[in-house]
Amino acid sequence: MLCPLSYGGASTRLPGAAAVAGSARSRMGGMASSENDRLVWIDCEMTGLDLAVDELVEIAVIVTDFELRPLDPGFQIVIKPDASALANMNDFVTAMHEKSGLLEAIPNGVSVAEAEFEVLEYIQRFVPLEGKAPLAGNTIGTDRMFLAKYMPRVDRWLHYRNVDVSSIKELARRWYPRAYIHAPAKDGGHRALADISESLRELAYYRSVVFVPEPGPTSDEAKQAAAVAVSAFAPGV
Repeated sequence: MLCPLSYGGASTRLPGAAAVAGSARSRMGGMASSENDRLVWIDCEMTGLDLAVDELVEIAVIVTDFELRPLDPGFQIVIKPDASALANMNDFVTAMHEKSGLLEAIPNGVSVAEAEFEVLEYIQRFVPLEGKAPLAGNTIGTDRMFLAKYMPRVDRWLHYRNVDVSSIKELARRWYPRAYIHAPAKDGGHRALADISESLRELAYYRSVVFVPEPGPTSDEAKQAAAVAVSAFAPGV
């Protein structure tokens, strides 16, 4: 959570995730996607996880239809937090953001108010009505808490429900261990947009191997589904 390519304060659209592959074809009888079926995928990078003292340093958004097909390559922007929040970063977070290249970009980031305006404007291109599209992501509760504090207008625009891939992953670990073991590996490098791409491919994978009759896939089928998901949702570079 806490992806590559964001330069200074400029928002970045990357040639991100591809269309969902055949294993994620419609299970809704050919029903066409509508604005009411869209998911707003968000990932945030922060100075830490303490809501009382930590702040946002990057946010990315991808909007998909109900088949997990991205409607646009995505949006990403770097945020410059207060100096106190940067000073509060522990060694682990500092090293993580340094390795990803985010730490170098932070001084040229925009204010959180400007970032909120751009994020909301981007979401409204695809979700014109307030309260319709759920927030989606991985362990999304943490992101949502930071959104509620630092980007309340974005938080209010989204439906109160969340689609959290980590919940499905935890259930798969208990009920479909082969599917869990062979899930696509994560390598987003803690930059927001690439992390979203990984969450998308992870959900596409679990859709193809878990949302099926028991006992789920064989190991070979799970491996094949993982390869399909990785190909369909490669992080934009």
